[in-house]
Amino acid sequence: MLKRLFDIASSAIGLVIVLPVFVVVAVLIKADSKGPVFYRGLRVGLRGKLFRMYKFRTMVVDADKLGGPSTPADDPRITRIGGLLRSKFKLDELPQLINVVKGDMSLVGPRPEVPEYVALYSEEEKAILSLRPGLTDYASIWDSNEGEILRGSQDPEKDYMEKIRPEKMRLQLKYVREHSFWIDLKIILQTLKTVI
Repeated sequence: MLKRLFDIASSAIGLVIVLPVFVVVAVLIKADSKGPVFYRGLRVGLRGKLFRMYKFRTMVVDADKLGGPSTPADDPRITRIGGLLRSKFKLDELPQLINVVKGDMSLVGPRPEVPEYVALYSEEEKAILSLRPGLTDYASIWDSNEGEILRGSQDPEKDYMEKIRPEKMRLQLKYVREHSFWIDLKIILQTLKTVI
């Protein structure tokens, strides 16, 4: 209950603070390429429930039909403004505060995955779905720029599965075992330090 109240209050305040950023980013996205301002990607949430996760659109329209879910930093589907939004500051993720207010996500929790990756979960990994997914977690701090790890990859999906997924799963399961309000505060502070 404390976690959910904290999520709602923090996200609502955050949305008010970043509203001017939303306006500027929306104008830049519309000026840079045709298509919507927001991307609403299908993700798997708490207890396997599907939901639409909001992001600022950083790729060309119908990018999901042109390639897989893993995106190297040099992916040709990324727009010019999209590359800036995906940089260290992760401005493309800000709209997920809307998902937190709605209850699809929490500030801290395992990052939500696309259905095709969740379908690969082992029995042990399915425990990740017992928690509400989050904006950040241990894995987000460890892998703060997945696109750079995959830059230059000839097969981003294969490289994701081999270079990123094993450690990501380990850290997400660590969070499932250890999560608490105080751990969440620690992760939020570490995330802010990583981003800033």
